[in-house]
Amino acid sequence: MQHILYLHGFLSSPKSIKAQATKAYFEQHHSNVTLHIPELSNFPSKVEDQLISLIENTPALLENGLKLIGSSMGGYLSTFLLEKFGGKAVLINPAVRPYELLQGFIGAHENPYSKEKFEIVESDMGVIQALEAASIKTPGNYKVLLQTEDETLDYRLAAEKYAQSHLVIEEGGDHSFVGYENHLPAIAEFLLK
Repeated sequence: MQHILYLHGFLSSPKSIKAQATKAYFEQHHSNVTLHIPELSNFPSKVEDQLISLIENTPALLENGLKLIGSSMGGYLSTFLLEKFGGKAVLINPAVRPYELLQGFIGAHENPYSKEKFEIVESDMGVIQALEAASIKTPGNYKVLLQTEDETLDYRLAAEKYAQSHLVIEEGGDHSFVGYENHLPAIAEFLLK
């Protein structure tokens, strides 16, 4: 049995279109894979502990090396975990410096999926920055999917950070990554081979 950890982005959930498409694909084509899609805390100060305890309490995740799929903020978190534990990751429009972007999100929010109300505060920026992987030790262990018309993140930051990785840059698209489901066979092949 193989295990893959899928990490959704900020203001997202396991119910997101990409998470559900990933789940459906692996159920249909890779019945030997268990896909873990945790509901990440909306509070940045809780996410690191949540992820570390998930990995410590699910030893199967590390059995054949950690395998991650991370979207947006989930891509940032996947990079943190991969540099800590080793393994392989596929990142979709990953956030590179989310602590800069989230400056504009300080204040009250409601998760559109869970309806949980929460607040982003100034001190969260340091918490998020502490999870930054300063360098990529094994760039070949990353496959990074980027679309140039991402309205939320500048794709060039990720193209630069992951320049030595397996980069797929598509013209157009948006932050949700248009046509994501078409990439699932290649994502599975990269993670499972």
